[in-house]
Amino acid sequence: MRDFNVTGLCVPNLHYMADTGEKVSRIVQFVEKRCYFSINRGRQYGKTTTFSLLEKSIRDKYSVIRISFEAVSDSMFETENNFCQGFLSTCSTSISERNLPGAGDWIDSSVTTFDALGNFINKICSDKKIVLMIDEVDKASNNVIFLKFLGLLRDKYLKRNDGIGATFQSVILAGVYDIKNLKHKMILAGTHQLQDGEKRLNSPWNIAINFNVDMSLNEKEIASMLTEYEKDHHTGMNIEAIAAEIRTYTNGYPYLVSGICRYIEEELNKDWTMQGIQNAIKKMLIEQSTLFDDIFKNMNSYPDLKELLRELTVGNRVCKYNADNETMQFATMFGIIEERDGQAAIHNRIFEIRIANYFASKKETTDKWCIPGTSIRAVAGKENFDMPMFLEKFANHYYEIYREKDINFLERECRLLFITYLQPYINGTGFYHLESEIRDDERTDIIIDYLTEQFIVELKLWHGKTAHERAYEQLFGYLNSKNKDTGYLLTFDFRKTKNTGKPKLRWVNYQGKKIFDVMVGFDCRAAQSGRK
Repeated sequence: MRDFNVTGLCVPNLHYMADTGEKVSRIVQFVEKRCYFSINRGRQYGKTTTFSLLEKSIRDKYSVIRISFEAVSDSMFETENNFCQGFLSTCSTSISERNLPGAGDWIDSSVTTFDALGNFINKICSDKKIVLMIDEVDKASNNVIFLKFLGLLRDKYLKRNDGIGATFQSVILAGVYDIKNLKHKMILAGTHQLQDGEKRLNSPWNIAINFNVDMSLNEKEIASMLTEYEKDHHTGMNIEAIAAEIRTYTNGYPYLVSGICRYIEEELNKDWTMQGIQNAIKKMLIEQSTLFDDIFKNMNSYPDLKELLRELTVGNRVCKYNADNETMQFATMFGIIEERDGQAAIHNRIFEIRIANYFASKKETTDKWCIPGTSIRAVAGKENFDMPMFLEKFANHYYEIYREKDINFLERECRLLFITYLQPYINGTGFYHLESEIRDDERTDIIIDYLTEQFIVELKLWHGKTAHERAYEQLFGYLNSKNKDTGYLLTFDFRKTKNTGKPKLRWVNYQGKKIFDVMVGFDCRAAQSGRK
């Protein structure tokens, strides 16, 4: 019986898989055009599975050498001799393992330099079309020897196009790091020092085409996987609706898609409903996996990346996407962010929630305040969540704890303060996400799911009465789009007036919608007197 796989290669007769045939067909076109390229995506993005499907699609037309650097010895990258012999041996083993002819052709003890390897490639490719596929190139990415190998491939590619000699039909590399960033990675690791005039980001792989195939799973592809599952289990699920909801939270990130399905199948009694998806997401928000380990490892390794992710989740400003921004390049390469309508955005809601929770947890431990259990139980019951009471408690907490803080601090931290206070109330039962599709510098809609209830809370900074009226209109439109009759508006007021900043709470009827309007501020008199 097949299952949902979240580790390693997916195999059609063992695992439920999305039909990605259209994507693979596009990649085949690159091979037919004799292109060299890299498939660079975040951890567990389906690169190895795509490699396998691609190999099966082209092996009737081409001789395919598919190898991986994951299991090779580190000594292979110590010298030219070791690399040349290791490379040939690995290619020979790959052919032999697939029971294909010609494994012995790749054994030549005289190939001990890159010049000799170049001559060998010219000879073996002179009468056949060979496609070289190398997976897990990150294993080699800290080695100067590997960069020299790429330089050899580049030189032979250029000569082939100039009518001189023969080389591989196509070379395809797969890994997390974009080849053009390998040198930068080596510099950070301390394995390479720039020489006079040497550029940080120049690459011997500048012959490669831009690999622009979207490898995330769309709704149709997710539905194809669920259709195969439904043929075996007959659950009666609404395949299209479930596929759309999974796509909404994962943005098609393959590991997250399969992870939700696996939780529903194995741990949630095959609850293929919207509630089942929410329960699976709750499990993903606390699971330990190499994917999430890598996200936080990279955050803590690159301070600029950490600051960028902070701004995109709990920060108070919008970041325009710039492909030339080195930090954004890395965040995109790791699969953590993407460009969306000209703005930098966290790739998917699950990443967004986990990253925001991380910063909220740091804030909670730093501030060292604690919410009484009686307060949590009064708001968050077994069957419902009292949102008006929660907002009132937050407003009072905000005023009591932060009223004497610096204004700049509060403007910068208000979203983080709200999320930090929210977490203990919904922990284990509900979750939230930021509606980044409509986020701008003035507002953020936070969607809170608790059991079967959903609450829409708009966070906004005070910019005058006209802007506040516009906030009603904006929230009204969003409530309409979600078929909701009740919404919540939380405004942070930083006006320097005689107002003590004490919370103001009221219900407002706006065009037939009920809006709970909450305004919190700070103690202006305390701030003006110099108390911080």
